[in-house]
Amino acid sequence: MNTRFFIHLATLSALLGYATSCAVNPVTGKKQLVLMSEAQEIAMGKQSDPEIVAYFGLYEDLELQKFITLKGTEMAAISHRPKLAYEFKIVDSPVINAFAVPGGYVYFTRGIMAHFNNEAEFAGVLGHEIGHITARHSVIQQRNQILGQVGLIAGVILVPEISQFVEPLSQGMQLALLSFGRDAERQSDELGVEYSSKIGYDATEMAGFFKTLERQGAKSGAGEIPEFLSTHPSPAERNVTVARLAEEWKQKLALTDPEINRNSYLKKIDGIVLGEDPRQGFLENSIFYHPVLKFQFPTPQSWSFQNTPQQVQMAPKTGDALMSLTLAKGNTPEEAAQAFVQQYKLELVESKKETINGLPAFLVIADQKSEKGTIRVLSTMIQFNGNLYHIMGISELSKFPTYQPTFMATVRNFQELKDAEKLNRKPELLRLRTLNQTMTLQAALQSFNMPKERFEELAILNGMQLNDQINAGTIIKVIGN
Repeated sequence: MNTRFFIHLATLSALLGYATSCAVNPVTGKKQLVLMSEAQEIAMGKQSDPEIVAYFGLYEDLELQKFITLKGTEMAAISHRPKLAYEFKIVDSPVINAFAVPGGYVYFTRGIMAHFNNEAEFAGVLGHEIGHITARHSVIQQRNQILGQVGLIAGVILVPEISQFVEPLSQGMQLALLSFGRDAERQSDELGVEYSSKIGYDATEMAGFFKTLERQGAKSGAGEIPEFLSTHPSPAERNVTVARLAEEWKQKLALTDPEINRNSYLKKIDGIVLGEDPRQGFLENSIFYHPVLKFQFPTPQSWSFQNTPQQVQMAPKTGDALMSLTLAKGNTPEEAAQAFVQQYKLELVESKKETINGLPAFLVIADQKSEKGTIRVLSTMIQFNGNLYHIMGISELSKFPTYQPTFMATVRNFQELKDAEKLNRKPELLRLRTLNQTMTLQAALQSFNMPKERFEELAILNGMQLNDQINAGTIIKVIGN
């Protein structure tokens, strides 16, 4: 299971309880009120890092990982906080995003790495993220916004009592999803220009990448703004600002021939996974398939759906029910079911052993009563291939008869995945092709037999327009296996 899409939660932050103190901001040199010391900030990062890695998973590409560590270390050394023990990682998510948490931890998704078209674009965003750390933006935001943990699908759950069954985000993921204000984003843009210029890159390329993100957001529908741009200044404003600052730094540093390094970067990302990786589970025609764990089950049509490493979650648009699948602990389905009932202090209504598609199972219906009403839970433990799977359906007691057939349709159709095509589904990969003559990008995509319906997607991936003239010998990105 892996992230299906990255829901932006605009006001997540760190935990309570740090002593109020004043400190000098490393970037501005001015005193500011913060709620944690640098030692606490570093400790928070160390605690958050394994949680973030567990949530996304690392993208396994040693050469690409060496590259971002090399450039990140080089840039950190000239930053305003060179003594922090920085770590730079690529996480296994298709979403176009980069983020940082306190203490020196910087993360790039494989999705954003695929959309860079040269090293200078990457360096600008790298500097931007390091800027959030050096200017202590997460610490300042933690001071301004202190909220509790919420689950990823909690936004569509309208019955508070049901939300308790949604897995909460860890502290690390709260920090990863932390949203900054426009002033902080402007400052990080400035630092991105400064830091990337100081290690020899052409920072004007950073503005070009923001245009790619803007186009990606427009393509996603109805003016949707990509996560990376959601609280940032407008692309038009930042393009002008970044271009001006880049020229100023070129003059300050006497950069006569700053690096862009297009071809060398493209060769580094040749073969990177594009989009969702079906090996981590995928939804198709309202059926969820997991080729690695070798199971499948149907999902309710028109329900919201999210697949994370911890669980699959589903909820109707009405927000008055929830279904989820997680791994359970125990030696038998009955033992796991009893532990679940005890954990949530449920009142047992009925329970029974079953065999579901040849698999040992145990079903429980139980209630959780409170002053606000009663929540009814259908909990099913299924043993398959060395694992115990917990499928749970929850609604208010009055609506349970309406939802029970939907819950049971998913439960009773959990089964072993045997379809060879689904079991062997391979991810799409980014591949490189070299033009043998001058032509438009559209003509080039046609010559490489790319699907016409994906031309615009590929234009964005290449940071070009379809009618752009491309010289012979130019490398472009295509989709392959």
